[in-house]
This record gives sequence, C-alpha cells and structure tokens, in this order.
Amino acid sequence: MAKREFKPGNMLYPLPAVLITAASESGEKNIFTVSWAGTVCTNPPMISISVRPGRHSYRMIEETGEFVVNLTTEKLAFAADYCGVVSGRDVDKFARLGLTPLKGQQVSAPLIAESPVNIECRVKQKLALGSHDLFLAQVVAVTVDDSYIDENDSFDLSKANPIVYSHGGYFTLGKQLGTFGYSVSKKSGKTMRKNKQKKY
Repeated sequence: MAKREFKPGNMLYPLPAVLITAASESGEKNIFTVSWAGTVCTNPPMISISVRPGRHSYRMIEETGEFVVNLTTEKLAFAADYCGVVSGRDVDKFARLGLTPLKGQQVSAPLIAESPVNIECRVKQKLALGSHDLFLAQVVAVTVDDSYIDENDSFDLSKANPIVYSHGGYFTLGKQLGTFGYSVSKKSGKTMRKNKQKKY
C-alpha cells in the first residue's frame, strides 16, 4: 500500500460541527459555528474552542468569559453552515433561522432550544496560537432535551441524528461498531478467537 506525503496541515477529521452562542455585556447575542472544539478534561469537566479574533462573537466571549456549546443534528445542518459563513454583524441569526434562545442556568449566553445538548462554559484561560485563539473553559451546566431520554432513563444522542464536519462536508453518523471497552470484553475475546480459528 503506497503512501503520499502532504504538506503539514489540519487533517484531523471528522470533527464536531457545533453552534456556539455568546452574548455581550449589553445583551447582544450571536450564534457562530465552530468545528475546532473538543473535550480536554474530565474532572473538572473542560472544553476548548478555537476562534479567529476577527469573528463577531470573539469580543463577546472576551467581555463575559462565557459561551455555550450547542450540539447539532441533521435538522440543524443548514443552521450550522449558515452560522459559519454569515456574520452576526449583518443579521440576527436567531431570527433569520427561526431558532429559539433560552436562558442559561449559569451563564448569560443563550441556549438554542432546538439543540439536543447545551453545554454552558466559563472561560478559564485564553491562548493566542496564531490564526486562532484557544478558549479553555470549564463546563458549569448541561441541559439535554428529554425527548432523547430512553426507556432506561439514559440520554441517547443517536436518536437526534448528530452531524460531523469532514473536509468541507457535513455528515450524519453511521452505524455503531461497538461500545467503550468492547475490544477487551469476554464476548469480544470469544469472537476474536473464533475468527482466528477460521482464518487458519
């Protein structure tokens, strides 16, 4: 199998396509799309997002030190794209897209009612990296849509058809291949031994 060398670049795909909401101290609110977001710590729970300083919401996050990560679904794919290419300087994205702002539990930034998961964050540190600045934030509250609670009283995000971003495209997730730890489970071990026996 041949390999081809590419110039150094960001080839870590797929990525979450999340809608970030922020609000200024004067009450102005905005939504913008971020795909450079990720979990960085379990205890305390922390998230990072990378934002260009020129983005309209950048100054809002700097002012208040708060933002909300709103997970996206197949139904929110249009909004995810729109909020990534249209500036909040020019349009009220909540009104334009028919999205519903909700009051947060712990932060001044609004939640998006149509999102299945809203993660309220408070900035702990900002790192200037180059084209983007990284906001390192602690999760201070989480809200989930109860329509995705299953019969075991567990939250099942798969029912919401979450989407990811990869090489310029938006995609829904495919079939589940396993659950955490399945590679070392007793059942998986038996399957692997059977497959080895068949192979040889």
